[in-house]
Amino acid sequence: MLVTAVILAVIARIWMIFDPGLLLPLNPSLAALGWGIVTGLAITAMSSVVYRLWPRYRRSADTYLEMVLRPLVWPDLIWLGLLPGLSEELLFRGVLLPAIGLGVGGVLISSLCFGVLHYSGSQNWPYIVWATIIGGVLGASALLTGSLLVPVVAHITTNFVSSCLWKFREQQAPS
Repeated sequence: MLVTAVILAVIARIWMIFDPGLLLPLNPSLAALGWGIVTGLAITAMSSVVYRLWPRYRRSADTYLEMVLRPLVWPDLIWLGLLPGLSEELLFRGVLLPAIGLGVGGVLISSLCFGVLHYSGSQNWPYIVWATIIGGVLGASALLTGSLLVPVVAHITTNFVSSCLWKFREQQAPS
């Protein structure tokens, strides 16, 4: 997780060296922070509904989350929220989206790239579809607010809350 986060952050940083004015602005404010939290909780709720209704997604998500979360202890979930939330948003919404274009096409392409990043095997295609859709939601939140802070906070929120819920559910399951 740390290695992936560092690699993505380095790619974003190198990209910004070649086009220094490219980064979507952070625009920190309480409103952006609030929208980020609300968006992250909405993504988590949508994920829960899709998890219950789509068995192939449930298996795919469980396989992916098992691989990522099983070895982690509870305090690690803070890092699971922060590291991907910061590095992935910096690259996909902060740098890639403005480079492609701040419009529907840019959101679609950056979302597809985000989905592909979550590839963990051909059997887990529903998780890639879901990650692509969430990339679209995060991209749209960046466009609508003009702030990179909204998708960063949303990503951190959904990773942290979803991870805690999954870890709790796994601990409650009979062995």
